[in-house]
Amino acid sequence: MAADNRSGSVSGMTETEAKEFHGIFMTSFILFTVIAIIAHFLVWQWRPWFPGPTGYASLIDGANYALSYLPSLKA
Repeated sequence: MAADNRSGSVSGMTETEAKEFHGIFMTSFILFTVIAIIAHFLVWQWRPWFPGPTGYASLIDGANYALSYLPSLKA
């Protein structure tokens, strides 16, 4: 049986395994970050986080319109 040269690492991985894990981790992290940035941008386009000149009144008007539409669905 070949000698296992893992005594120098805290994680128990060889240097090659650690580099491979690091590459996979960094790729996954960057992909997740890009998806999160795109999702935040799309949500901001749909519903801005900061109120406009009329404040949050336009959000209340939109909610009232949506609620007034619900009773007509029962017909």
